[in-house]
Amino acid sequence: MVTSAQRRATLFVTCIVDQVYPTIGQASVQLLESQGVRVHVPKGLTCCGQMAFNAGFRDESYAIAARTIEVLRNQGDVVLPSGSCTAMIRHLYAELFAHSPYANLAHELAGRTYELSEYLVDRLGVSDVGAHYQGRIAYHDACHGLRYLGVGPQARTLLNAIRAAEVRPLDGCSECCGFGGLFAVKHAAISETMLARKLAQIEASGADLIVTGDASCMTQIAGGLSRQQSNVRVLHIAEVLAEVEIQRITPQRHRGHRVFT
Repeated sequence: MVTSAQRRATLFVTCIVDQVYPTIGQASVQLLESQGVRVHVPKGLTCCGQMAFNAGFRDESYAIAARTIEVLRNQGDVVLPSGSCTAMIRHLYAELFAHSPYANLAHELAGRTYELSEYLVDRLGVSDVGAHYQGRIAYHDACHGLRYLGVGPQARTLLNAIRAAEVRPLDGCSECCGFGGLFAVKHAAISETMLARKLAQIEASGADLIVTGDASCMTQIAGGLSRQQSNVRVLHIAEVLAEVEIQRITPQRHRGHRVFT
């Protein structure tokens, strides 16, 4: 753990947060600063390279990821509001940069990169950020965060401390929502079936708010709930803990608007 005097972090907001859900980035800054962390958002960060990597465009992914490594050199702890992008840096950069000049730098960066809830609980020792929410919450485990990073207990520790909130169990909380990046495009029918199962589980939970740690899951689940005309909302854990966006502005209004440059 780090002392209060050492609480400095570089925030990598990720491309989807920057372009589609900037309130998540704003909430992450607010949340970290509320815990005494001095937050730096460096210029030049764009994408971790995961989409190109998963699509098989390794040269393109290499170029994007190499730029990320360069920008994050000597930047201390790196925090991301995304288990998916954190997993890319911590685990898949090793494969991408194996036997390359960036191999050692990728390994060094992986050792100081954290998902947001993981950073708060495991690195800072925080279990209660003083948040308040009057309602019923259920937590959806995003696949990469759960399976690559083991993130889940940390998020629940923080959610269980929210004043006035009732945290409901969600059957199948560790099951994929069906997004999976390109999976939802290449295997749309399977994706829709997986989403339908997830929506049924959400309805059965009785929650009025679904919380998760990845914007991609939010997009998938919120889209399905909207098509069902459900009143259940979906928020990122940073937004809930920072209490910044309980009445969310629709993501479409943020497209093309860069908050972090």
